[in-house]
Amino acid sequence: MTGFLIETVIISLSGVMAPGALSAVTINHGMRNSRAGVSVAIGHGIVEVPLLILIYYGVGALMKISGFQATIGIIGGVLMAWMGVSIVRSSGTVVSKVKLEESSVWAGVMLSAGNPYFLVWWASVGSSLVIRSVEYGLVGVLLFGICHWMCDLVWLWLLAFLAHRASASFGVTFVRVTSLVSGIFLLIIGFRFVYQALSTINWL
Repeated sequence: MTGFLIETVIISLSGVMAPGALSAVTINHGMRNSRAGVSVAIGHGIVEVPLLILIYYGVGALMKISGFQATIGIIGGVLMAWMGVSIVRSSGTVVSKVKLEESSVWAGVMLSAGNPYFLVWWASVGSSLVIRSVEYGLVGVLLFGICHWMCDLVWLWLLAFLAHRASASFGVTFVRVTSLVSGIFLLIIGFRFVYQALSTINWL
């Protein structure tokens, strides 16, 4: 089982460390609160746990249906674009720590549930890992889930922590510029998700 868990960590890190919407919002929130990465990871986990359970019981094939992926892409793309606009408009604004932590959890939920690539990963790579973990019984499935989420937690915490340190060192201008960049990045990803989802639909 040790070899399988090591492989899980490597595969999980390769996924979570790839630049994307989750990284952008973690950096943006992390500049104001060093613990924001933990909150984003919790929101991410809220979506991942039910997915893992569904795959365990054989429902993962639903996520491979193109119509389902297109629907998620459109809804998720709109949510990401809206979040990007909100970040750009509020760049440099002071937000209370409690409110920020709540919004970080919610951002983790939305950016995970609304990301078609996240669902495709779980429908393919994630599913194969879950199936392999079943070979080690329920303990194997639980350890797989814990190892995978811990990779998310550590990376997102590190991103938020580094963003917070950078904002403390470089000041308000750094926060505003980074917020603008991350907001625009989310906006672009959102439009791309919607465009790709619409392009997969047969209009005839």
